[in-house]
Amino acid sequence: MPAWRVKNLGDAMLATEALEHIQVLFLAAYKKAGSPDDMAIYVRHEAEGRLHCDVKVYFTPATREVAEVIRARYCPIPSPEGLGLLAGSKTALFDK
Repeated sequence: MPAWRVKNLGDAMLATEALEHIQVLFLAAYKKAGSPDDMAIYVRHEAEGRLHCDVKVYFTPATREVAEVIRARYCPIPSPEGLGLLAGSKTALFDK
């Protein structure tokens, strides 16, 4: 089974530039691939008991090339709770 990946961008106050860069990379790959339904990136702010939250970007298996470019790590399928679509298909997460 193809794997999901995640990239922790760190402090939410400092993640804007990195998020924009990832979005640009993704949109180019998404367009090149013909905008497939299984290709998307998701974002979530996660505090994990700390005062400040980190921004984590989740990549569907079909987004492997972009995930590799930014060195995202393998991860389990994320819970949909608090997960927002950053770019791509709205049906890529659980609507299969």
